[in-house]
Amino acid sequence: MNFLVIKCGGSIFEQLPPSFYQDIMDLQIYGGYAPIIVHGGGPTISNLLSQLNIETTFHNGLRVTTDDVLDVVEMVLNGLVNKQVVRSFTAVGGKAVGISGTDGQLLKAEPIEQDSPLGFVGKVTGVETAMIQQLATQNQIPVISPLSADVYGQRYNINADMAAAAIAQALEARLCFVSDIPGIYTTEANQPSILSTVSQEQIEDLIASGEISGGMIPKVRAAMDGLSHHVPEVGIINGLESHSLPAFINGETIGTTITLDEEGTHAK
Repeated sequence: MNFLVIKCGGSIFEQLPPSFYQDIMDLQIYGGYAPIIVHGGGPTISNLLSQLNIETTFHNGLRVTTDDVLDVVEMVLNGLVNKQVVRSFTAVGGKAVGISGTDGQLLKAEPIEQDSPLGFVGKVTGVETAMIQQLATQNQIPVISPLSADVYGQRYNINADMAAAAIAQALEARLCFVSDIPGIYTTEANQPSILSTVSQEQIEDLIASGEISGGMIPKVRAAMDGLSHHVPEVGIINGLESHSLPAFINGETIGTTITLDEEGTHAK
């Protein structure tokens, strides 16, 4: 089965037009792909935390997650954003099933590191691919929120980029990060430009220089990890650009394609 993992950032959901979901349906019906959606929800989580007067901070682009923060993350991702995405597919005639990484032990997790300042932030140690494959054979689109638990039932907040990369690895699927920006920027002579392709070496240089920062760091790290573990292709595209996803799938030059070895080039 030809799987396609699509990770949508939380900052873009309110802006995505129905045509974006229709494009995914067309890829499923006519393109022979089995789409899988992994979503974030960062801005909505931050807004609710603020309303509840719960402090939230970030460390290396990842949200520091206390037990109180985790309650809000779970409410927003599983109860609000997940079902919003499912409804969006229903509105264009699609069939989608909203689940979290906790359901059926879809995503197995452990702490991202011992004695981490991040609190209850986890990393994926295994993916229950049978559940995804079963849904795909029924022409259902899995919509996955990146929460998980360990063997003891302890909940963990998983960065959505990392969760998407882990699922793509397990299925050896193409991976596309959908955001509200058209790719990875760099600056030369005070002029910003988009890298049409970017290599692992360039990414490390851009992180060191500060041009890649914040939430983009776990995204590119997840991309490189996926590429080194049987993910055939990783791209970052702007979901607000008309038909950007089919363009990426069809090999057109759009957004940023991340590679392990090739020398990156600037988009014109």
